[in-house]
Amino acid sequence: MKIDAGLLVTDMKQVAARVRELEETGFDGCFTFEGPHEPFMPLVLAAEHSKLEVGTGLAIAFARTPMTVANLAHDLQQFSGGRLWLGLGSQIKPHIEARYSMPWGKPVSRMKEFVQALRAILASWNDKEKLDFRGEFYTHTLMPPIFNPGPAKGGAPPIYLGGVGPKMTEAAGEVADGMLLHPFHTERSLQDVMLPSLTRGLTASGRELSDFTLCAQVLIVTGENEAAFENAKAMARNQVAFYASTPAYRTVLEAEGYGELQPELRRLTKEGRWQEMANLIDDELLLRIAAVGTPNQVAEILHGRYDTLVERLGFASPFPLPRDCAAEVIQQLRSRSKTA
Repeated sequence: MKIDAGLLVTDMKQVAARVRELEETGFDGCFTFEGPHEPFMPLVLAAEHSKLEVGTGLAIAFARTPMTVANLAHDLQQFSGGRLWLGLGSQIKPHIEARYSMPWGKPVSRMKEFVQALRAILASWNDKEKLDFRGEFYTHTLMPPIFNPGPAKGGAPPIYLGGVGPKMTEAAGEVADGMLLHPFHTERSLQDVMLPSLTRGLTASGRELSDFTLCAQVLIVTGENEAAFENAKAMARNQVAFYASTPAYRTVLEAEGYGELQPELRRLTKEGRWQEMANLIDDELLLRIAAVGTPNQVAEILHGRYDTLVERLGFASPFPLPRDCAAEVIQQLRSRSKTA
């Protein structure tokens, strides 16, 4: 199992120092996400200043076109020497329409077609296939030689899709190389909702789970002392409350018997009462979603939940873990994997 960390920088000038620290701490890779900053640019510096694998965990597909994503991914794959994994997600209707000013509709069908179009473009560059993709949402049929960058080192990067609901999870199994498990999941929602949906998609594509890369992103709550631990716990509680307010993520809450919490949190977001939301996330729910405890306890939780299931494990806390804590979690995780 490879272990990744969120890049979590607010200034591009911090990337070089951050990736060197991650490498020294023992991480195998790093990832960015689509938030206040663009997710691809920092990975150029990450690839330049480290030997870490790099990934978008995740970039919003519908904010772009298959061609723009193909160009970004292809160039980054070439520059990194084949160390890229491309994580894509759909986002939700209000963001796509009102934040990105892009079209929305039939998100599952659109996402499947986006991946298929992206593969066709990358194949025209890496495998010299004629570009002739014609779909409901995307059409790509023009690729003059002057615009063809040629093969990238390592070929086309693997494409991982993020999803929470059963339909998008099934789509990932149908068209992607792997899936990014959103940090907002529990063991029960994973086993009862997501894996059956994923299996349906894999069956439709003639594959099994062993042919697929499962990547879990997990909220980690730990600290060097009691004050740091309580601060990390409060930040994670805020993050869970934000995720839980999203209607599309209600399936996770329903799996745990917390379904009625979602509309209440949604109401608070519409009223702008963001500070009150975390108070509705009790300790029991937090423990079911995040890995909470000392570094040794966190490693035990992660090992029990994911060791035989995932190929990549991403530390997805909304803040950089203290270096010593992260190193201990990694060391303990790898020790348990060797003795299992």
